[in-house]
Amino acid sequence: MRVGIVGPEGLSDLSEMLVRGELWRLVTSHTTHDLVGISCLHEGPETWFARSVLDHGGKLEVLLSASASRAGAFAASGRAAVRTLLNQANAVHRLAPADSGGLGDDTCTAMVAMIDELIAVWDGVSPGPAADLVAAARTAGLYVELVWPPGCEGPSAEAAARG
Repeated sequence: MRVGIVGPEGLSDLSEMLVRGELWRLVTSHTTHDLVGISCLHEGPETWFARSVLDHGGKLEVLLSASASRAGAFAASGRAAVRTLLNQANAVHRLAPADSGGLGDDTCTAMVAMIDELIAVWDGVSPGPAADLVAAARTAGLYVELVWPPGCEGPSAEAAARG
């Protein structure tokens, strides 16, 4: 089963705890030999999911946009955990730049083509990448699991301004 993930950066500590628990429950509902997690490795739910997949014994594949694929994209301070996950991935799919005929930064289209189901850490109403990916996955007929546990809070205003 190829399972993709999308979710916002900058969730509160309480939301992180709630979401991590739900992601672990969903990941462990799959058998390890059959599970392939697909992630763009944005900090937050996407890296938590990737770590859960690996800890459960599944395989990880990483999808990188053309801009994230350039040298040094994960060299920034605080990105060591992301680099570790990238190095533990079974495959890294790098999108070609749009000006050379590739998808560029359109990870939404690429993700939908790679997965059997999607886990979306999303409140179901806020616009953004999660909303776009959920809509595309549903249009493609994919199963979508929404994760927004009671008590979960959206990204802080400060985190939203950064991301």
